[in-house]
Amino acid sequence: MKFLFADGQSANWYFKYVGLPLSVGMAIYTLFSKLADKRRRAALRGKVVVITGASSGIGEALAHAFYDQGSKVVLAARRKTELERVKGDLQSKKLAVPTLEPVCIELDLGDLDHIEDFSKKVYNACGTVDILINNGGISYRGNILHSKMDVYQQIMNVNYFGSVALTKAVLPKMVENRSGHIVFISSIQGLIAIPDRAAYAATKHAIQAFGDSLRAEMYQHNVNVTMVSPGYIITAVSLNALTSSGEKHGVMDAATASGLTPQYTAEKILDSVVKKENDLVVSQFVPKFAVFIRHFAPSIYHYLMAKRAEPTKLTVK
Repeated sequence: MKFLFADGQSANWYFKYVGLPLSVGMAIYTLFSKLADKRRRAALRGKVVVITGASSGIGEALAHAFYDQGSKVVLAARRKTELERVKGDLQSKKLAVPTLEPVCIELDLGDLDHIEDFSKKVYNACGTVDILINNGGISYRGNILHSKMDVYQQIMNVNYFGSVALTKAVLPKMVENRSGHIVFISSIQGLIAIPDRAAYAATKHAIQAFGDSLRAEMYQHNVNVTMVSPGYIITAVSLNALTSSGEKHGVMDAATASGLTPQYTAEKILDSVVKKENDLVVSQFVPKFAVFIRHFAPSIYHYLMAKRAEPTKLTVK
């Protein structure tokens, strides 16, 4: 028995004249999309990519992702021994594409007086900067009432002013060359704010605003800006977070431990860079949904955050 639709046409007819052409069209679109992505990734070969916070976590994963494409990666962080470890790991890889020796340069984003010196070392070593990835930063666990002011200043220096200073250091030559890409690794907490993260969320809100302004101003100079907002990623971010007293938190949060991998996150960021996207959110459903609720049902969001903050889950120091 042949199944007929309401108009008397058979299902075979619909498959032949509608389903089959649509399937073929989707297959062709997917093929061309993959070829386009491959071509865009190939354009990264030989590009100088500066990555801050490259000694671990997302920064280390980004170093691998860009090195795999043939980019010349500049690894920047405070821990020189860890940078050398990452460099060794990169050079031990057997890749089909030609590779360039990574460069390790120490950088303390909180030491604003030496940011310019760092950029000069990069230019002396590589001649140019094609992509700057502002990834380095520090997190925080503490309540506003008991947090010391110098903790706020330290986190703001590292997460905001350090990235701003480094961006400004490389920007003039990008404008002169009419080419370049600035990437900021912000956070979901740059889009929303939750209890016991005020010092951290404030820096990420600040970098979001700076990035939006920068993108608009740089459009005429052909310099791209990508803002990345990760959710929970499996890194040492909570272990190294500062508490209200300025001490290290030293605890792996459950949400962080069950987060996305740095490798997955780095691949998403690389794709976003080659596609020159303005914004990228890499996160599980719940943080994304929280952003939605904050904008479209703010009263519900505020109620939920108040319940989360009562009682505080952190020990006051």
